[in-house]
Amino acid sequence: MTQKRAKAFCCGAGGGRMWMEEHEGERINDLRTDQAIAVQADQVAVACPYCLTMLTDGIKDRKKEEQMRALDIAEIVWQSMGLEE
Repeated sequence: MTQKRAKAFCCGAGGGRMWMEEHEGERINDLRTDQAIAVQADQVAVACPYCLTMLTDGIKDRKKEEQMRALDIAEIVWQSMGLEE
């Protein structure tokens, strides 16, 4: 993604934006989702329950549920161990 590592930014929920209505500009989670879409990611790994909710909502807002999904890092580890049901 264009903004990663030291240049990455929060999904917005840590700052309370999960519960706010945006009246100007775009929601932060939609901007982060757009960055994932731009690199054609099929999965977005998160380590925070707020990020999971926000990015899942962003994926729904952009109507990309069929192409990508947000997963907690624990889910990815679980799947890589072959333990998913």
